[in-house]
Amino acid sequence: MFSKILIANRGEIACRVIKTARRLGIATVAVYSEADANARHVRLADEAVLIGGAEARDSYLKGERILEAARQTGAQAIHPGYGFLSENEDFAESCERAGVVFIGPPASAIRAMGSKSAAKALMDQAGVPLTPGYHGDRQEPDFLAQEAARIGYPVLIKASAGGGGKGMRRVDAPEDFAAALASCKREAINAFGDDHVLVEKYVLKPRHIEIQVFGDSHGNCVYLFERDCSVQRRHQKVLEEAPAPGMTPERRAAMGKAAVDAAKAVGYVGAGTVEFIANQDGSFYFMEMNTRLQVEHPVTEMITGLDLVEWQLRVASGEPLPLAQEQLTIHGHAIEARIYAEEPEKGFLPSTGRLLHLAPPAESDHVRVDTGVEQGDEITPFYDPMIAKLIVWDLDRERALARLRKALTQYRVVGVANNIEFLARLATCPSFAHADLDTGLIEREQATLFPPEAAVPETAWLLAALTELLHEANAAASSVEHGSPWLILDGWRLNGQGVRSIALRHGDVRQDVTVANAKGGWELSLGESKVFARGAIEPNGLLHVQLGERRLHAAVVIAAERRHVFVDGRAWPLTRVDNLYTGGAGSEAEGGLRAPMPGKIVTLLAKAGDTVEKGTPLLVMEAMKMEHTITAPAKGTLKAFCFAPGDQVADGVELVEFEVEV
Repeated sequence: MFSKILIANRGEIACRVIKTARRLGIATVAVYSEADANARHVRLADEAVLIGGAEARDSYLKGERILEAARQTGAQAIHPGYGFLSENEDFAESCERAGVVFIGPPASAIRAMGSKSAAKALMDQAGVPLTPGYHGDRQEPDFLAQEAARIGYPVLIKASAGGGGKGMRRVDAPEDFAAALASCKREAINAFGDDHVLVEKYVLKPRHIEIQVFGDSHGNCVYLFERDCSVQRRHQKVLEEAPAPGMTPERRAAMGKAAVDAAKAVGYVGAGTVEFIANQDGSFYFMEMNTRLQVEHPVTEMITGLDLVEWQLRVASGEPLPLAQEQLTIHGHAIEARIYAEEPEKGFLPSTGRLLHLAPPAESDHVRVDTGVEQGDEITPFYDPMIAKLIVWDLDRERALARLRKALTQYRVVGVANNIEFLARLATCPSFAHADLDTGLIEREQATLFPPEAAVPETAWLLAALTELLHEANAAASSVEHGSPWLILDGWRLNGQGVRSIALRHGDVRQDVTVANAKGGWELSLGESKVFARGAIEPNGLLHVQLGERRLHAAVVIAAERRHVFVDGRAWPLTRVDNLYTGGAGSEAEGGLRAPMPGKIVTLLAKAGDTVEKGTPLLVMEAMKMEHTITAPAKGTLKAFCFAPGDQVADGVELVEFEVEV
């Protein structure tokens, strides 16, 4: 076994590898970019080495700099995590030449599976079922359009060197093919440096089922069962679970054998995932092989009781696989939810900012949280905006799902937009609850997953007001001048009862909560409602309160003028209104479209002077390796573009001068 390893990655996977290595008595070296100088993985590792600037291409993709860090620190092996250089055959070969063990498959296996086209040809020779399509080298747009027509619409265009949903588009009609192809190629060249694509038949109502495989250098190879990753948005996984609902032993064995055959065909060593598109009738087709550990590997660990990172370290050090196929068993059911800094209601646009408050649910044998950030850390525009992975386990799917729903209600994030409430709706929607799964689930459940904005409940207004009162009372009680009668906040008046008002706002809605002191608490009035309120508040914002006859636990997190109220599984951002402020409302700038996040202008889709309809695409910008189309907010005239293709833009800057037709 190694005595010291270097982790050539960041975020939750780097933290996870450090945790396992520490348990095995292995020293760890972290590498970091300038943007990650205070990151959690840097704080956890035994040593850390700065390798470059904030952009991944200036740091985490600099293989020679990472190898130099390994030489400087005496690391014997490099764990690549996932993403960045984890599937880069040149880096794997460089490690071998430098005498440093690459904790992953041989470069030849990465190369064989790195091109989707070449991999499909190899799988065809190995007898692994393939989706009908074109996987060749010809890339002329007209030729690819002909192939799409031959295959039959709908088709799927995919970047040959890609992954994670980047460079991938579904096309339903011939007239949409050219634009989708151009977009795929742009996205692919930006993300992978290679715009080669393949075209396949799009399987209607497909399930995405993948098999975890593991090989060693002694010729052994096993599969550790399957994961269902059908719940996706933009071809990126949102919820993953193991085992796959409805999987029969016979189908599991057939898919497991196909996955092992695929791995053996390339001499695979280490952890890998063979991904399949599965029809509802039980047939399945090889899609691709990820020659690395997957983000969703924890659900496999939870149902098998194994540590796959430990297996990686043992296999890379030359040991045989710890268990044979017949020794592997499934126990229970596990589900993983990816907690992202993003705005589902705005097309899942990533969100950036500081995590002002971060409180995950308590971990136990049933609940696990893998994260690369802590409260106070920042979600930057340079990397994937994942906050954490929430993994739950129980004896069966129904109970695991109940644990997921409860854990999501206990997760509190303030500082960035996030998808927690979206995940909670997803976990309760009928299709997912009843395991009616396919990759179009999110699209077909739009009405459930994106309901009209609800009014703030009365309870939230009252909790925000009560929190103000509790903080005031605690401050007075802790004052060194507590003996002064002027600091006693009991509302005493010489000729009557003291009454005050606490003003709060949510969007355009303002509520004034009237407060009157009462014995042991306060009497709060909101509209026609009047309740007795009292409670206690903990330093982390947790509340234990009584509102009228109701006793409940909630949380209110204060961030500047905002009061983030967490109650009944929802989060309500309210604003405390200063009743003494007399300034004007101010007018909003009209007629402009602003960047939803930092990024780069890719292409302009219209020209100055055009009169366009609402929803007309105006430009495409690229952010976090994904393309985002900016559209006209209404019918009007495009007066001018503020930037040109290739320009970097900051969050919130005006992109287009636009005049709305009156």
